Amino acid sequence: MKAAAFLYPWDVVGDPGAPARLAAHGVRQVTLASAYHSTRALTPRHPRHRIVTAAHAAVLYPPGERWQGRALRPYAAGEWAPGDAYGEAARALRAAGLDVHSWVVLAHNSRLGEEHPATSVVNAYGDRYPWAPCIAQPATRAYLVDLAAEAAVRPGTSGTELESCGWYGLAHLHAHDKTAGVGLGEAGQYLMSLCFCASCRQGYAGRGLDPDALAAAVRDALEPFWRGRAEDTGSWPGVEKLIGVERAAATRAWREETARTLQEAAIGAVRAAAPPGFQVLLHADPVAYHCGANAGVDPAHILGSADGVVVPCTGGARSLTPFADHARDDTVLAANLTVVAGMGGSPTTLTADATRAAELGATELRLYHAGLASDADLAHVARALSGRE
Repeated sequence: MKAAAFLYPWDVVGDPGAPARLAAHGVRQVTLASAYHSTRALTPRHPRHRIVTAAHAAVLYPPGERWQGRALRPYAAGEWAPGDAYGEAARALRAAGLDVHSWVVLAHNSRLGEEHPATSVVNAYGDRYPWAPCIAQPATRAYLVDLAAEAAVRPGTSGTELESCGWYGLAHLHAHDKTAGVGLGEAGQYLMSLCFCASCRQGYAGRGLDPDALAAAVRDALEPFWRGRAEDTGSWPGVEKLIGVERAAATRAWREETARTLQEAAIGAVRAAAPPGFQVLLHADPVAYHCGANAGVDPAHILGSADGVVVPCTGGARSLTPFADHARDDTVLAANLTVVAGMGGSPTTLTADATRAAELGATELRLYHAGLASDADLAHVARALSGRE
């Protein structure tokens, strides 16, 4: 199977040997970040640094003229990726014979929430989640759709992977996170991720709900969790048990329609901006009400819009099955496997994991993350991709 590896531009810029090293490991494509959230990242082989701190979400190229005069617009990167870092890295990777696809993070942006707090998801208690732009708000949707088109279709890029193209919620890899003291389970996470901004309140009302009564019901349902007395309520049946079947169905219908139409708009905008043959994939979860970087989708619907999906498969590849059931002959089903041992990955079992993913329908591999992996991790990758492991 074709294997692609994730990279940041700063893994390549300033390190002339990086592209050739990657190609020598058997990777044929790089999924290169063009719009990314804040992060602190290792660069184990870079000749000039070992840690890169990206202080805020940013585009890793110069933003275009379309943003002039707009309140919501992407932020340029600071010293961690100055100028057209994406373009410089892409040129070097292509020169080494590697195909380059862009990696675009959309609805995950803490700086946007800090500077424009009204754009954020707000929970049933009135707490805002600055890392999570509410995708129901018209101005936010317009920003995300335009960002998808610009960040995806960069010069010398032959495809894109859209991450966080849907709802973000409570779960977030936040600095010094202290939210794990109460076990919410999947049902509690859903309730804590419901948004009650003005746009979502209007959306709930359009589904026959009283937004104030819904918020009160959510708070009442969550009270046993805070007291440590909640039962194991499971996944979706748990949500129905906690707030009632009708309320649960109405919230889910509103949120899934909102995510689905955003995904359609973003994919359409990319296609309109891209040359023929440009590949559009979505980082996706087959459970449509799930939140996060791998957006919850309806598998049949998304495979009718995108060219395929990238599915998290570290620890098991069963999430591929719902997509495989709706795949066409040319559908890309990319199994995303973490190959950084220190981040919970298993590079030593890559051959077996890839084989299992293929059995469940995977047509390609995505390896997370070539820039973060140690030399030992990458040696296992090279052996697996060459068939020697």
